[in-house]
Amino acid sequence: MGRIVIVAYKPKPGKAEALKELTKSHVPRLKAEGLVTDREPVIVETADGTIIEVFEWLSAEAIQQAHSNPVVHTIWAEYAAVCDYVPLNSLSEASNLFAEFTAVI
Repeated sequence: MGRIVIVAYKPKPGKAEALKELTKSHVPRLKAEGLVTDREPVIVETADGTIIEVFEWLSAEAIQQAHSNPVVHTIWAEYAAVCDYVPLNSLSEASNLFAEFTAVI
């Protein structure tokens, strides 16, 4: 059974566009590794420029497999260069009953 995840990436200074481009390539690269479903990801931006991605892993096992996959390690290193991961509840939009975001793709 698939596992839908929501992750928030706060861009490092001067790295907002690089983060957006990386996030657009994220799921296709995971798909090439057989780790995610065919579900299209949702990528949105908060008022402060944080990027939120919603995507679906194939299973809990696929998530575990990612931890030993060299391609995934490369992707994680690329993310580390352009952003910090932040909790969803730290986003101002998270306090709204209907959180609104700007679509990236």
